[in-house]
Amino acid sequence: MVAMTRSLFWPSLSAAIALLILLSLGTWQLQRLAWKQDLIASIKARSTAEPLTLEEAMRRHAAGEDVEFFPLRLRGRFDHANEKHLYRVEKGKAGWRVFTPLRTRQGRAIMVDRGFVPDELKAPERRKEGLLEGEREVIGQIRYAAGQGLFTPDNVPQENIWYWPDLGAMARESRVLQERLVPFYVEDRNKAVPGGWPRGAPRSAELPNRHLEYAITWYSLALALIGVYIAYVRTALKKR
Repeated sequence: MVAMTRSLFWPSLSAAIALLILLSLGTWQLQRLAWKQDLIASIKARSTAEPLTLEEAMRRHAAGEDVEFFPLRLRGRFDHANEKHLYRVEKGKAGWRVFTPLRTRQGRAIMVDRGFVPDELKAPERRKEGLLEGEREVIGQIRYAAGQGLFTPDNVPQENIWYWPDLGAMARESRVLQERLVPFYVEDRNKAVPGGWPRGAPRSAELPNRHLEYAITWYSLALALIGVYIAYVRTALKKR
């Protein structure tokens, strides 16, 4: 009996540790699920709110409030000569998000993501109809610029090739004073652009939410481990 107990000690200990890890991972995924659901609900509520003015958005941002995904209403003139091109692949097609400075009457400058153009339309002269002149109203969605990812290439400002939206560098290349630059950008909601390009509907604000799937996977593995352990113990006992 003592020998049997000793022979099962290490397998039992290993199984207990593995079971604890699997259950912990499953529980963590359920916690992440609750967090993600709250975040998605918050984004949906913001994106359907009444548009903010730039002054209100700046005031809230300066007070530490998260204003991302709120609609924003702007008036100003596009500085097409200084548009920036952010590389993206959308629906399997390589192209560029067109970031254009919008200069307001109050002297502010905000980068506007006007939308996507395929690679063959990167050059502004190939889509002249979409180079809107004069003062324009822009209604879009506030976005914070994501930093450079671990595997994201470096931007090449001198060639107007951008892989991540470095607003400060974009502003410098556009001769915008940093103190006049708005610290976030806006995704243009305008779909009716003359000539059809850039295609300006905002990218989806929906977030992937597979945490329930992951939780079920971890708990299923835990159940499988229990089954394997029981079978192992029964086999060991029969051999005695």
